Amino acid sequence: MRLQWIDWLIVFASLAICFLPALYFGKRAAKSTSEFFVSGRSVPWWLAGLSMVATTFSSDTPNLVTDIVRRQGVAGNWCWWAFTLTGVATVFFYARLWRRSEVMTDLEFYEIRYSGKAAGVVRGFRAVYLGFVFNCVIMATVSLAACKIANILFGLPRWQTLLICGLLNVVFAAHSGLWGVLVIDMIQFIIKMTAVIAAAYFALQQVGGLEVLVSKLSGPLPGPDGQMLHYLNILPDFTSNWDLALAVFIMPLAVQWWATWYPGAEPGGGSYIAQRMLASKTEKDALGAVLFFNVAHYVLRPWPWILVGLCSLLVYPQLADIQRAFPNMDPSLLGHDIAYPAMLKFLPVGFVGLMVGGLIAANSSTILTHLNWGSSYLVHDFYRRFIRPGAPDQHYVAVGRWATVLLFVCASGLVYFLDSAKNAFDIILQVGAGTGLLYLLRWFWWRINAWCEVVAMASSFGISLVLVVLQKQFHVGMPSHYALLLTIGVTTVCWVATAFWGPPTDRQTLVAFYRRVRPFGPGWGPIRAEAGVAPGGEPNGQSIPAGLLGWSAGCTVIWSSLFMVGNFLYGRTGLALALLAVFVISGVILIRSIQRSWR
Repeated sequence: MRLQWIDWLIVFASLAICFLPALYFGKRAAKSTSEFFVSGRSVPWWLAGLSMVATTFSSDTPNLVTDIVRRQGVAGNWCWWAFTLTGVATVFFYARLWRRSEVMTDLEFYEIRYSGKAAGVVRGFRAVYLGFVFNCVIMATVSLAACKIANILFGLPRWQTLLICGLLNVVFAAHSGLWGVLVIDMIQFIIKMTAVIAAAYFALQQVGGLEVLVSKLSGPLPGPDGQMLHYLNILPDFTSNWDLALAVFIMPLAVQWWATWYPGAEPGGGSYIAQRMLASKTEKDALGAVLFFNVAHYVLRPWPWILVGLCSLLVYPQLADIQRAFPNMDPSLLGHDIAYPAMLKFLPVGFVGLMVGGLIAANSSTILTHLNWGSSYLVHDFYRRFIRPGAPDQHYVAVGRWATVLLFVCASGLVYFLDSAKNAFDIILQVGAGTGLLYLLRWFWWRINAWCEVVAMASSFGISLVLVVLQKQFHVGMPSHYALLLTIGVTTVCWVATAFWGPPTDRQTLVAFYRRVRPFGPGWGPIRAEAGVAPGGEPNGQSIPAGLLGWSAGCTVIWSSLFMVGNFLYGRTGLALALLAVFVISGVILIRSIQRSWR
């Protein structure tokens, strides 16, 4: 593709609008680690929520959704739609507890919740494991998508794309701290949404409009793997394709959402979601930020990506069609996920520049967050805690900036070992399988100890490693959803046994944690009594039943509105109006649940 002068003007204007305001915050970020990593705990709910949405709106997400749609149909998106349950649970059960803890990172939580050397071991290990290893995998996935897009649009090799992205992102992440990241995210979200809506509109024009799209993709059609797919269906076909329905719908809703750890959808909140909650001004701001994030994440964004993915099925039915359309493309980058950037060739002048600016913004918002979040782990939870405690804050800010550079360099090297966003998504789910229930219950059950965390991580990683070796070396494998279920079962048994028979957490630590955070529910009965708090003494009337009501209403609001939009697009007006009624009723219950919890 060749950009005209108006396209380049729009690209540079988009970058200037996003990044120039962030320069203002460089001096403020240098004051202290609190300013650099959690913005002085003064972020309003709307800015924290927008930043969460922008972070998950990365350059690999449209590619991932397109890959899912082409291989599994619209219903395949339940592999991430199911995480609605996790996100809304964070709103009603965990957001206020995180903010009340007043830690700087979610890993600092370990040493106020647990006692002994094991607490420090878990904190230090996860600082390196998540902040460096896992974080580099995520950034490599995002960077791989950027490389595929740049190769399709401009013919750039991987190293040139990585160099350009690195110079842009690392400089701003190291300079501006979290405040700059938040401001960039806010502006980038607006640009990105405008760009993807434009991409969907022109993709539909290329295939003849919505009616033509729906007509041609209605009914069972052969998929790329030979199975018959109902591409437009929001629910999978349980009669003729049970194995696919199990993988994309039943497993995610029944097990995956509570049992696996995935950045941005962690059971109980964590990573950069926890960072935004901890940076919020008040408990109300933390709750409001997570609620706004979940609504925007699941309702506002998916359909423009889905429409482009569906249109690509008509324009490029097979991967060979993409190869023929882009003969100079790097063959190693060919996959169903590359169909999204391939559809961008139909954008007219002006909109090409907007899309390029939007894709750069999508890449930057995610990379900037992961660089700041990862460096906060490496500096605050590892370097400051174990290597050099007691140094001035300015020293840790400087180390944080160098850690930012290191993270991007390592992530860029990893790009050459990944194939697609979907493969990386499956790997991350598999490695984190079985740990999710632990992260949910550790706030509400005093018996969970630091060794539970060690055992859960070790068993999850060990089982995943064994399965990979069996598949690669001995060609003994199983479908990913069965492997996920096996890992979850073994890991859960291991850590639950450790909770009962492992070394218990010191009672004084448990009492201090309870008084600081005030978790609710029956799981803290003995500790509540030792702390001198009567049953029902939780702040602001928090309770398990009230949380369950708000959780159910919140999930219903999100799913009903998501599918209402889809059915309006399909022309199924009657079903869309019924979903609108469900949305209104559940919305009223949601609002009243939130109001009641603050009395």
